[in-house]
Amino acid sequence: MKQEPLCELLILGLGNLLCSDDGVGVVAVHRLARGHRLPAGVRALDGGTLGLSLLPHLQASRRVILLDAVAAQGAPGSLVRLDGADVATAVAGRLSVHQIGVADLLEGARLLDQGPEVLRLLGVVPASTALGIELTPNVALAVDALVAMAVREARGLGFELPAKSEADGDGACDEERGDGPGDQVDRAFGITLGMPPV
Repeated sequence: MKQEPLCELLILGLGNLLCSDDGVGVVAVHRLARGHRLPAGVRALDGGTLGLSLLPHLQASRRVILLDAVAAQGAPGSLVRLDGADVATAVAGRLSVHQIGVADLLEGARLLDQGPEVLRLLGVVPASTALGIELTPNVALAVDALVAMAVREARGLGFELPAKSEADGDGACDEERGDGPGDQVDRAFGITLGMPPV
């Protein structure tokens, strides 16, 4: 029996910051949270490469938007949107080591019949997932578009994520890293290795 979700909308950034473009989902979720107010019922989470360990977060969420690098047709930096069953198919392609964990995560939720009612994957086609801490130029340029896509997707699900401004007075516009007072991103298990500039 599925328990009542604690979170109406979870925006989950996935990826490995040590594998260049594979970290785009983590960079995007921090930029989203730094630039937008999250209303009650909406949670942004840096899931990194935790894979199956994220299952309780999926179980506790009614709707989930995943942000990640996605192996798909298109030039590096192209945006991708997948819905429902297409998400599991995409991560089964195993673009990177962390997507093995994402595939297991989605399959675990399905087997337990405790997945979210709505599952969307918004992503960017990577140029490189080789060892490196910088996004490639085309993918770096696509981060703002990915964030805007996530904001539109949230709006379509009934959640407004209004832009922050300097007038908000919460440090949102002057934080260089993703761990300041303007950043509303939860980190799974409180693990923070440090964020590259976004």
